[in-house]
Amino acid sequence: MKVAVIRFPGSNCDQDAYFALKDDVGVGAEYVWHEATSLDGYEAVFLPGGFSYGDYLRCGAMAARAPIMDEVRRFAAEGRPVIGACNGFQVLCEAGLLPGALMLNARQKFLCKDVYLLAVNRSSLWTRGVERVLTLPIAHGEGRFVSDDETVARLEDSGQIAFRYVDASGERTDESNVNGSAHAIAGVLNEKGNVLGLMPHPERATRKLLGSTDGMVILDALKLVASNF
Repeated sequence: MKVAVIRFPGSNCDQDAYFALKDDVGVGAEYVWHEATSLDGYEAVFLPGGFSYGDYLRCGAMAARAPIMDEVRRFAAEGRPVIGACNGFQVLCEAGLLPGALMLNARQKFLCKDVYLLAVNRSSLWTRGVERVLTLPIAHGEGRFVSDDETVARLEDSGQIAFRYVDASGERTDESNVNGSAHAIAGVLNEKGNVLGLMPHPERATRKLLGSTDGMVILDALKLVASNF
């Protein structure tokens, strides 16, 4: 399996994604520049974190209009795996591939710490069988998930909430919802379940040396679905 790691001007987590996929997950990975117009030969897409286009206008707004995103939309429509972490999540929302938006953290401070996640949907290709609380790092200033009440209710009813912020025991608390996201939402899925966006960084949690291997629980999905594409 070969995964396209999309590079935008200002991306700074693209190498994290590349080496995590290649060395730890054990799948092929290649950089694809934002001006590319084809994803032929790739079976999955990873949109990395960072500050694409310097976060001008809104986080991810300019990247969402890059030429490569038309191909990412095609991938998503075909049911192929697409994942966006941090800025990648913001890009997916701005591109209309996922609902909602990511706004300034509730306390208006940049957060860089480990958080606990609980899988809400446990049937998508990204969340299948995730029964335990995961520990993943975050690093963002604008990671507060927001949406109108009707959309959030639809996400709840359709099983599109992938992960919530919780405490170490798996309980939702005000303190564990570190950025003030609506309903403590940390990650969402599209209706088909093949597109995942989340603010925490699974690619930074693939080795014990990095503090956690829980990112592998999510990224290993790429190996499981490789034979289907």
